[in-house]
Amino acid sequence: MTTSTSNFSITEDQVSAFARDGAICLRGIFADWVPTLAAGIERNMKEPGIYGSDIASGKPGKFFDDYCNWQRIPEFRDAVMNSPAAAVAAKVMGSKTAQFFHDHVLVKEAGTQKATPWHQDIPYYFLSGEQSVSFWIPVDPVKEATLRLVAGSHRWSKMIRPVHWVDDSSFYGGEDKYRDVPDPDNEEGTRVLEWEMEPGDAVLFNFRTAHGARGNTTTARRRVISLRWIGDDARYASRPGKTSPPFPGHGMADGDRLREDWFPVVWTGGTDAGAAS
Repeated sequence: MTTSTSNFSITEDQVSAFARDGAICLRGIFADWVPTLAAGIERNMKEPGIYGSDIASGKPGKFFDDYCNWQRIPEFRDAVMNSPAAAVAAKVMGSKTAQFFHDHVLVKEAGTQKATPWHQDIPYYFLSGEQSVSFWIPVDPVKEATLRLVAGSHRWSKMIRPVHWVDDSSFYGGEDKYRDVPDPDNEEGTRVLEWEMEPGDAVLFNFRTAHGARGNTTTARRRVISLRWIGDDARYASRPGKTSPPFPGHGMADGDRLREDWFPVVWTGGTDAGAAS
């Protein structure tokens, strides 16, 4: 077990907004980490992991997608262990601890038409629990190809049907257990959150919050890394098929806490860490 440090303050109003909407934007939280994260993304693209792929689906451009590389890419490991992420994660989750789940690199090159479909992360994961947060961190300015999130969707009683991003086919089957993929821009009463962002800003959102992103039709790259965290109440929960990420050979059973040798507890400082009044 390790303990991170934090030099970033998050306000009680921001914590309350995260609980209410399932998402907030924090300005400049990773400003000092942009060179490190950008170098890690470039290393990842030159040396893809076993899950690396281009999910542009034959459309113009390239959408590089890869995850679970933090243990082999030193820049990612440094950010996981030493950035403000763990302390801030514990605060927004209302958790005494922050346990790292996985990293995810998402690079939409200039002219990439492929959109990220509306989805929630939790149906893809072997997790149960309410305490979770993903940090969506761009290392390039983001305007048109922003992350978009449905406010309050982390409170939905029925999750969105998980699909394969390449062809939108069903991930597990059993569609009656899920709600259809939404069209938030055309659904009355739906509030969509999105922010123009600078390198080092971060959107924080619950694993249950519905989100998606437009394609990148600009002339500039859009490089993003997500760092994903779970809290005290997270437990292993089996799914009807292979999860994404799959983490083969994990050896966990329903109701187990996630094994700390694979998913390290990085913050143990309690919920007051990184807070400002």
